[in-house]
Amino acid sequence: MAECLSATASAIEKAGVALREGRLVAFPTETVYGLGADATNDRAVARIFEAKGRPRFNPLIVHLSSLAEAARHCMFNADAERLARAFWPGGLTLVLPRRQDTPLSLLVSAGLDTVALRVPAHEVAQALLKAAGRPIAAPSANPSGKVSPTNATHVMEGLGSAPALAIVLDGGSCPLGLESTVIGFPDGVPTLFRPGAVAREEIEMVLGRKLADADATAGEEGRASPGQLESHYAPDSLLRLDATSVRAEEALLAFGPNAPHTAISMNLSPTGDLTEAAANLFAMLRALDIQAAGRVIAVSPIPMTGLGEAINDRLKRAAAPRN
Repeated sequence: MAECLSATASAIEKAGVALREGRLVAFPTETVYGLGADATNDRAVARIFEAKGRPRFNPLIVHLSSLAEAARHCMFNADAERLARAFWPGGLTLVLPRRQDTPLSLLVSAGLDTVALRVPAHEVAQALLKAAGRPIAAPSANPSGKVSPTNATHVMEGLGSAPALAIVLDGGSCPLGLESTVIGFPDGVPTLFRPGAVAREEIEMVLGRKLADADATAGEEGRASPGQLESHYAPDSLLRLDATSVRAEEALLAFGPNAPHTAISMNLSPTGDLTEAAANLFAMLRALDIQAAGRVIAVSPIPMTGLGEAINDRLKRAAAPRN
């Protein structure tokens, strides 16, 4: 069983040693908790896939301490640099061409010639990067396809017994509670691969133009970005989306002040605040899944504006047919 340690300076130093030794460390970011490994160590990165049961063709996000460090591993175009300067550190991931001399494991790219990079804003994540002294590959710290973790208890419940996981750093609840937005540049065109913690409108304002949308028809082996699997972030319960009423046998994941009432329900934001809803999404979905005990979970409609796009994306993946 992994050690769950309060994210003190001594615990972070201990976690840095564990990463250098090739073991896994779960840690908080401003988005969700990540399952971290030394991104330059092939065996350590492979342990992430093993612990999560993650398909090998789904790339990993590499966390770095700064834009300058990221530039040592990949090639920035003008738009990518503009976005990095606007949103790093923060909840934006950029998918960029790998440099030939990067020491990053090829496994983080899942066979692609690009790499997904992010500079996290969370002070524990930054301290861990400093303690480890190397890039950290870190998808969300949950079994593959399951609901993403937004506190240390979620990590321990899902992965606490994973043999390679040495330490879970408890830094409290994640302030954003939603994975990073992922932007790539196929043929040089800024493209939204995954909506997330930074809204499309904010990115388009910095770029001065609209984002393209990723090809939803691409085969699984063609996925260029983390989080593009059709069925993902899935609870055990089935979801019924855009529900304007709730059936007697259903639980309810509600949104807004006029949501219907039922015996088993949680409201992402009684005031209709999308930022609050994003922060609550995974924790409430996880808790409601346990309370529902096999019932269908009805989900209230969520507006498609701002962070609503990312919330709807996660809910759509959570509701997709299971393999």
